[in-house]
Amino acid sequence: MSLEGKVALITGAASGIGKRIAEVYARNGAAVVIADLNLDGARAAADELAASGGKALGVKMDVTSEPEVEAGVAKAIQTFGKVDILVSNAGIQIVKPVEEFSYEEWRRMIAIHLDGAFLTTRACLKDMYARGEGGAILYMGSVHSHLASRLKAPYVAAKHGLLGLARVVAKEGGPKGVRANVICPGFVRTPLVEKQIPEQATEFGISEDEVVRNIMLKDTVDAQFTTVDDVANLAVFLAAFETNALTGQSITVSHGWHMQ
Repeated sequence: MSLEGKVALITGAASGIGKRIAEVYARNGAAVVIADLNLDGARAAADELAASGGKALGVKMDVTSEPEVEAGVAKAIQTFGKVDILVSNAGIQIVKPVEEFSYEEWRRMIAIHLDGAFLTTRACLKDMYARGEGGAILYMGSVHSHLASRLKAPYVAAKHGLLGLARVVAKEGGPKGVRANVICPGFVRTPLVEKQIPEQATEFGISEDEVVRNIMLKDTVDAQFTTVDDVANLAVFLAAFETNALTGQSITVSHGWHMQ
């Protein structure tokens, strides 16, 4: 499905899932704005896309900063004229039991995952509504948008919250042609997940191998990690799906770990 002529802003796109979505979007014709806390990484990723014939811009964006979000979206519009697609992907992970979380850690997790989704949504919606051409807003949820796991209280809470935000945006944006969806991956072997393996091994008193086999992949149908391509291909499908038929839905991509 073509994204020719579309402009996509992707947060947390200097690496991991976000970077792969940017690459696949560019390959399918979109101009891509790579927004990341790491400006050097964002520019490097944009340069890679440009070198292979794509249109790309790297901008610094702390998604918890209202001024940085507004400035980043404004720069995208100044450069490419619009934003048709927002992929709210920026995220981090902190793994520990509820009673060991500091309030600062809780607030940081909620701010990055949920406040960041709100701030980027608000900024992009204003452009989408003003142009009257609609658009697509995709939130990077997780299987943990539907299920809980030990050691991940703020992450699970935030990912559940994205379902509510997406459904409201779908209701409000539908009459104006703006669609909203939540992509819910299983474990994708990015640096974020790699970091969790030794952390969970320590917390549960098991080997790293057992974390992978008995926690991360235990309920999949094929004992396989979800790949960045699995997620990116779904992100293309949802961004290019131009009617409201699927709006408000969360789509799980987890090799059968969670079925709904």
